Amino acid sequence: MRDALAAVLVALACLLAPCGALAAWAAFGLADTGRYVSTMAPLAADPDVRDAVADAVGDGVVRKLDAGPARGTLGPFVRDAVRSFTRTEAFRTAWEAGNLAVHDAVLRAVRDDGAVRGPVTVDLAPVAAQVRQRLVADRMPLAHRIPVERTEVAVVPAGEVAGLRRGYHALDAAAFWLPLATVVLTAAGIAVAACRRRALTATGLGTALGGALLALAVALGRRLTLADLPDRIHRPAAGAVYDALTATLRTVSWLLLALGLTVALVSWLTGRHGRRPGRRAAPPAGAPAPPPSSSPAPSSSPAPSRSRI
Repeated sequence: MRDALAAVLVALACLLAPCGALAAWAAFGLADTGRYVSTMAPLAADPDVRDAVADAVGDGVVRKLDAGPARGTLGPFVRDAVRSFTRTEAFRTAWEAGNLAVHDAVLRAVRDDGAVRGPVTVDLAPVAAQVRQRLVADRMPLAHRIPVERTEVAVVPAGEVAGLRRGYHALDAAAFWLPLATVVLTAAGIAVAACRRRALTATGLGTALGGALLALAVALGRRLTLADLPDRIHRPAAGAVYDALTATLRTVSWLLLALGLTVALVSWLTGRHGRRPGRRAAPPAGAPAPPPSSSPAPSSSPAPSRSRI
């Protein structure tokens, strides 16, 4: 019964370990504005991301052009100008400011239960103001004439806000309770087991298996995410964003794998070292003494000599 109970506790702990790592990554990694912006900032220099942004912005500008027949002629020039802009320092400023604004807007919507029941929008006027300030500092001609107007852009549809808020609250609670439950179940399983060294070895192997499954889930999630994108041209850019956001999760999965294998190997080697041959255990107290040998013991006194007659 002790071994069965220990097996159940250890199995539950090993199952909750990757789930707790996933919840902690979502609650403390993605939900932290500073970490999110610092993670996304290097992507401003990624060629695939810059090309995707240039295509999206260029197409948006071309659709708003009211140039009649000249619209098709101005389109390539607009796209080339936007593509050149993505290679400047001003684009990096706009990229960081835009990510900061979007993350703040989404975070306020999911944390505030009394928020307005509508789409999550972000005002791009502060982003345009920072871009204009950067271009003026670089002495770009006519940069001071760039208009800075309030521009509301929807980043989350109204129908998805409620589900996103419920998911955030669930992850926020799971990020605290799942790691705590993992530690408690692991300690209880090892304490209950009749052979604690064997339970520790099983815990290490289960933790390593959980880390491997977490790494597999991250890789499978990447494949499914990119497969659902309608635009195949921008899949490399989406892959770069996915890899940047899940870098910490991949590191945690490999740490779980390495830690579990190390614990299992050390426990197994310790048990093998304790069972070396040639070492006999002392008999327990109260045990009968071993029977004497049947062969007579040699006498120390010399045998009497036969007298001669």
